[in-house]
Amino acid sequence: MICPSMMCADFSNLKQEVEALTAAGIDIFHLDVMDGRFVPNFGMGLQDIETIRELTSQLVDVHLMIDNPGEYVEKFADMGMDIIYFHPEADSHPARTIDKIRRKQKKVGLALNPGTSIAMVEELLPLVDYVLVMTVNPGFAGQTYLDYVNRKIKRLVNLKCNYEYQVIIDGAVSPQKIKALSKLGVDGFVLGTSALFGKETSYKELVSKYKQRMENE
Repeated sequence: MICPSMMCADFSNLKQEVEALTAAGIDIFHLDVMDGRFVPNFGMGLQDIETIRELTSQLVDVHLMIDNPGEYVEKFADMGMDIIYFHPEADSHPARTIDKIRRKQKKVGLALNPGTSIAMVEELLPLVDYVLVMTVNPGFAGQTYLDYVNRKIKRLVNLKCNYEYQVIIDGAVSPQKIKALSKLGVDGFVLGTSALFGKETSYKELVSKYKQRMENE
């Protein structure tokens, strides 16, 4: 799966961006929400999210990089998000938050920071649909991929056979990383400036190339 990080899109031409990405064959629009507390930055606003939801019938996920996400998941579900990612590091009762998302009939995503161990969240893995592995410290685009996270990615891929989640990678994903991590069994990638946005090559050409790499592996 190819999931463009819309935080990196050209917001002066948002309608054209959404249309071009849809025509290119992307799978899920990825929307980042940040509160300036859980991560040291502010992300997309509610109006941005509403606009993107209105512009596409594709799947849309929201990545809540915020404190106390359980207080807000119902709001984002009501805004039409199909998948809701939250960080267990920011939630005192993650199982309760998962239940709130399920009650809204949305898919559940668990987002893990680079320093978060599998042991911390393993009891939650049977309850989720997606695990979003952060390969940079969240909050800013344009960071360097943290190779030490590869060990955790391998373990999460191996654990998939025991559960039913899919593994998505988010953070400094380059074309080379798409090829290497697809070979490990990763299911999808959140793409930003390292592989998709701000390139001379069209979205259609890039998405086609990356999907070929994933299928070949």
